[in-house]
Amino acid sequence: MNKIILSSLGVFLLGSGMALAQEKVLHEKKWPEQDEKAKFYTVSGERHGQSFFKKYEFPEVEYKPGDKLTFDIYHTPDVMYHWYRLWAEKYPEITELYEVDKSYEGRPILQMTITNKKTGKHTDKPAAYFEGGRHGGEVTASEAVLWLTQHLLENYGKDPEITKLIDTKTIYVRPQNNPDGSNMYLFSEQRNRSTVRPYDVDGDGLFDEDPEEDLNGDGVIHMMRKKALTDEEKEEANYILDPRDPSGRLMKRVFDGQGEYLMYSEGIDNDGDGKFNEDGIGGLDLHRNYPENWRPDRRGDMTGRGYTQFGAGEYPLSEIETRSTVLWLLSHPNISVVNSLDTRVPMHLRPPSTSSSEESMFEKDREIYEYYDSLGMTITGYPWAGDVYETYATRWKVNRLTGDPLKPTPLFGHGPDFGYFYYGAVWYGDELWNNGAMKDYDGDGILDDYDALMWDDEENESRGFKPWEKFDHPQLGEVEIGGFHPKFFAQNGPPWQLEGWIKKQSLFNLAMAKDLPQIEINDVQVSKSGDEYEIKVKWSNSGKLPVALDQAKRVKIVQEDRLMLEFDKELMKGFENAKVQITGPELYDKTIYAGYTDAGESKESVFKVKVNHNEPVKGKIKLLSTRGGYAEREITLGN
Repeated sequence: MNKIILSSLGVFLLGSGMALAQEKVLHEKKWPEQDEKAKFYTVSGERHGQSFFKKYEFPEVEYKPGDKLTFDIYHTPDVMYHWYRLWAEKYPEITELYEVDKSYEGRPILQMTITNKKTGKHTDKPAAYFEGGRHGGEVTASEAVLWLTQHLLENYGKDPEITKLIDTKTIYVRPQNNPDGSNMYLFSEQRNRSTVRPYDVDGDGLFDEDPEEDLNGDGVIHMMRKKALTDEEKEEANYILDPRDPSGRLMKRVFDGQGEYLMYSEGIDNDGDGKFNEDGIGGLDLHRNYPENWRPDRRGDMTGRGYTQFGAGEYPLSEIETRSTVLWLLSHPNISVVNSLDTRVPMHLRPPSTSSSEESMFEKDREIYEYYDSLGMTITGYPWAGDVYETYATRWKVNRLTGDPLKPTPLFGHGPDFGYFYYGAVWYGDELWNNGAMKDYDGDGILDDYDALMWDDEENESRGFKPWEKFDHPQLGEVEIGGFHPKFFAQNGPPWQLEGWIKKQSLFNLAMAKDLPQIEINDVQVSKSGDEYEIKVKWSNSGKLPVALDQAKRVKIVQEDRLMLEFDKELMKGFENAKVQITGPELYDKTIYAGYTDAGESKESVFKVKVNHNEPVKGKIKLLSTRGGYAEREITLGN
């Protein structure tokens, strides 16, 4: 059950028509990010490695809310939640803020419903859902949801299209699906792809025993490069200085034994297995934990000849963050459009993830997706749009190391696949940012680290790359530490680039929301022939999306559209002696089952009614569509 948050004091109301009740304040405990006296950030869970790390505050991040929300800086989950509470207070007629669930560590996962409450319940309207923060370190995604929320709320009543959208549709926004991972990422040097729950990445029976270490104390985990000196090192060396960069900063991958350097992420080999930082905090990937076409994690295939999926979890929906999303969505089948945002490939990313679009999608559905692929690229300028299996896996065409052509690659348990094949919606998992590779400086047709380095020098004052500095490593001897900033250049962009990216992405999301289906009763005609009334109802779908994709029909996530006619129950009693009898349709439940209304399609149906009553009779026509919304019209029979 959702908890609706009334104010920044943390007073809740039990929602969904339940009686009002006060509960405890939202934060019953002080989290490490909130403890200003704490010098270390501690992560929950039992693990074999370190669970506490020195706290840092990065200049790229706003740690306390200011008087104005701006997008030239990143925001912590608490700062985001601050603004959502203020918006809930400022716009009570069009917002509802509530706690969907709690994260692994117990933090609230907040969500907001945006719709005009005076025009109907949010579940009676076509809806879209936008989510960020699934991967803890991909904080740009959360910023995009925050930007879209502010844009919708501040333009309601000013922008006619946004006003109409909020009056007639419902937008659900969840900025932080994984607040544990995002907080650790923003308050310490640690990085993670997803949840912080302890996990045995390297299969040695130990959990999180080999995290990264900030050896030089600058608060950032960079790379280490070591010149190969021994015969053993020379056999493994697989990097050289990239000849395109005469400054000697950029490294190029080559075959093992053909290089001059070895590369490691900054840290030490804690478990003595010869690998560095291979088992850090967490490791479960929430975007591999969905029930659609899930596969067991690595080492889960006993034959050695099947497919496994890294980060999949113990079983589908084993992680509360994913489970809360799926269970909530299944209880809200009015949603037709979803985007669960990530970083850092600039791409409109969609299903299928384990097969080609032509092979596994209905043709009409595929055409809808292809339309949004094209629309998205027009709005955002991303270089790619398409499915995971083919487009994403082969976007570079050839393996730059081997020269072999790239082949389609399956990705299992993926969110977009759940979204289409299981949930029957238009579901994207768009990737923002591009690692700084803005233009093709060397003209090789590929945007890579060289292009990012050149752009960093030309446009970013060289702030995205740390020059290599010698360091005496306790295990490796002399190394150099440097490379791209992993948090605010590689995985997420410099703050001054932030708003441009999240605005374009949000405008694409907004464009999809404006296309939602919309069932409308266009006309009701009442005529009488003898002792029987004929009621002709005309309706249409004014949206640009059908009320159900063909896949949604297949998996029965939505019911077909239904037309019902209701009168006072007292008038309907008595069977053939009733004062009001619905004679057509002849079905016992008197419901007209109208199939699924396509985009722009108009339909009509007829009710027949006998009235054995001298007084005028009032009735109500109800049009019910799972994803097209709900409409009603009152009628009167008799003088």
